[in-house]
Amino acid sequence: MNGDIRREWFEKDYYATLGVPKNASQDEIKKAYRKLAQKHHPDANAGNKESEERFKEISGAYDVLGDEEKRKQYDQVREMAASGGGGFPGGFPGAGGPGGPGGRVRYENVNVGDIGDIGDLFGSIFGGGAGGRTRASRQPSRGADLESHTRISFDEAMEGTTVPVRIKGPAPCPTCGGSGAEPGTSPTTCPQCGGSGQISANQGLFSIAQTCPTCSGRGVIIETPCHTCHGSGTVQRTREFSVRIPAGVKDGARIRVKGRGEAGSLGSQPGDLYVVVHVPPHPVFGRKGNDLTVDLPVTYAEATLGANVPVPTLNGPVTLKVPAGTQPGRTFRIRGKGAPKKGGHGDMLVTVNVAVPKKLSRDEKNLLKQLQETEHESPRKRLGVDA
Repeated sequence: MNGDIRREWFEKDYYATLGVPKNASQDEIKKAYRKLAQKHHPDANAGNKESEERFKEISGAYDVLGDEEKRKQYDQVREMAASGGGGFPGGFPGAGGPGGPGGRVRYENVNVGDIGDIGDLFGSIFGGGAGGRTRASRQPSRGADLESHTRISFDEAMEGTTVPVRIKGPAPCPTCGGSGAEPGTSPTTCPQCGGSGQISANQGLFSIAQTCPTCSGRGVIIETPCHTCHGSGTVQRTREFSVRIPAGVKDGARIRVKGRGEAGSLGSQPGDLYVVVHVPPHPVFGRKGNDLTVDLPVTYAEATLGANVPVPTLNGPVTLKVPAGTQPGRTFRIRGKGAPKKGGHGDMLVTVNVAVPKKLSRDEKNLLKQLQETEHESPRKRLGVDA
């Protein structure tokens, strides 16, 4: 973790950025991120710079809080900042503690034995090796993951489809392949930091790692920058490609497309793209997991006498045998007629409801009156009333 990220952790409240409390669960954090990302996504706010910056802030916050290990480290850093340096006399640089403006540390009455191995403490938080006293060479970092949203119909979700995706942002430079160096040349190790990307600044009792000013934390020097990307290794461009949506996909599903995210630094591997699928409700079918549901109206005669009734499915109507005396609200299961899933299909859940006609012909009224006259037992008898 470089010095710029440390300072950002001290200064920014990622919980406030996502609008969640500090004790929020990982699921709550994920839900808050998805809601905000969908609202401020550049695709939905074309030309709105404010929404674009807000989207970057949201993504940066979720990159830390969405990762349990990063979140743990972030919480430790914030607690140290809030306590003025984690209990160290005078605080520590940048913490704004009792050390005074600028984070200058006072060392009066400091018992080194009481403090312990400060290198171990910072090493455990910032990832330093061997108790923080040595640091491995800075490795190229993987590119950030990206998220895109697409909307497909219910039928497309059941059958599977291919959708076009358009992503605008950093991508590997096509000229140098992401190295940042002009073709035919290579980056060289920074002579000041030895490739670590950081140098140590002596603060008296202990030293603080800072970003190397020579290589700006990259650990390498590019003597002959690429003429296309000017040494950055990335270029801003719009990428268009197709993403296959599998059959049976659910609303809100995230489809991972490996290697389609942002370009990594120094030619390292890119991040991944996550396509969030939105499926609107169907006018006839509902869904419970891999099962589909349908409400089936039947007549009074069909429910009373029994009947073979057609039921709609994804592959055309099938016949359901409704037994005599079927009560309204009873649910029947038709095997294998639900949503596609791995190894087959779910089931179709058919709930029978008796359709009461709003208008009757004269003959229908007469027949019902005759039926009413022949009924000798009230259906309300169990309630203690016979009328």
